[in-house]
Amino acid sequence: MNAPALPGLVAELSAGLAAGGDLPALLQRFLAPVVGLCGAQAGAVRMLSADGRRLDLIAEHALPAALLPAARSVERDCGVCGRATAGAAELAWSDPAAPCVKGHRPAPGSFARVLAVPLAYRGQVLGLYNLFFDRPDAALSEPVAALLKTFGELLGLALHKERLEREQLRAAVLAERQHMAAELHDSVAQSLYFAKMRLLLLDAAIERGDSAAAHGYCTELRGVIGQAHAGLRELLTQCRAPAAPGGFRGALEASRAGLQQALQIEVEVEDRVPELQLDGERDLQVHRIVQEALANVARHAGARHAWITIERRDDALEVVVDDDGCGLPAAPQGAEGGHFGLGIMRERAARLGGRVEVLPRAGGGTRVRLRMPVGLAPPPVHEAPALPQDVREAPALPQAMQEAPALPQARAA
Repeated sequence: MNAPALPGLVAELSAGLAAGGDLPALLQRFLAPVVGLCGAQAGAVRMLSADGRRLDLIAEHALPAALLPAARSVERDCGVCGRATAGAAELAWSDPAAPCVKGHRPAPGSFARVLAVPLAYRGQVLGLYNLFFDRPDAALSEPVAALLKTFGELLGLALHKERLEREQLRAAVLAERQHMAAELHDSVAQSLYFAKMRLLLLDAAIERGDSAAAHGYCTELRGVIGQAHAGLRELLTQCRAPAAPGGFRGALEASRAGLQQALQIEVEVEDRVPELQLDGERDLQVHRIVQEALANVARHAGARHAWITIERRDDALEVVVDDDGCGLPAAPQGAEGGHFGLGIMRERAARLGGRVEVLPRAGGGTRVRLRMPVGLAPPPVHEAPALPQDVREAPALPQAMQEAPALPQARAA
């Protein structure tokens, strides 16, 4: 390979990285040119394993079949690879008297010397290029060594970007799972809880021979089971439960009527900002938060009365749910402690830039207060953090690389 290939190869690599795509395939594509450029007889690309303890083979060029089993995975701290991944992330040569392949002396007839090129980002080694030479006195000229260092920086940058993207994908998947769990809790779980309570009443009605009440409870059960089934089907197709007609105010009215009819809990609603309308995402999340607060009143509070206040304070919407029940326990539990609903409410509010507080109510009982900003577009629920600028842009080709002398020809194998 002649001197003009030096800047051309780096420029081509930079363009390939900027275009994105399959990183292992890109590493494989440039492996053979790098092997030829350096006068090596074979090469391998390794990436750091997820636990950081091993270097796994992802591409190879001209490695003998006899060496492949030993080369597929090597310990990070083994021989020349260990020296390249430690310290200043510089190029490392194996000892000509004791070349290393996975910590063992290679079989007779294999390579005499190994070069390890770290693929590093800000001093953190994320992978390696291994180049294998027949000659025990193999060496590189300064321009070629500079090129390999540039290659290592570019590919380390690419590996770092891929790692960030994997982490962002995992975070997005986890957030989606939490979102689905919240929707299941708010729709199906609450419907099933209502059905469970109605089954107790149905059993009591059957025991006392009250057929009219039993038929009424059966009618309610059919309705709530139908709602649970419809909600589950909606989750399977859209990954979210449908919003109630009339927005969160319509949902509040439905919940108020349900509590009064089923549990004889009197609920008063005071809407001080009836003109305030929320967009679809905010409306749905406020609906779900208040729905969960009222469900907690029904399940845990032992209350006879509840009050809902909707008002605007400066640039924030505040929705307060008060009850006259038994109040907070001595050590309120979060989602991790068994009260999953409180954790879900806080997560929903945080996604809207707000917060949920659970406080003792003056005069006895509990207060749940939602406060969230209004007047601005809601932040994206699963938006991943932006990549650093230096991850999006490859480093420029050093000036010295543009004036490199001719390279020595590769020695025939």
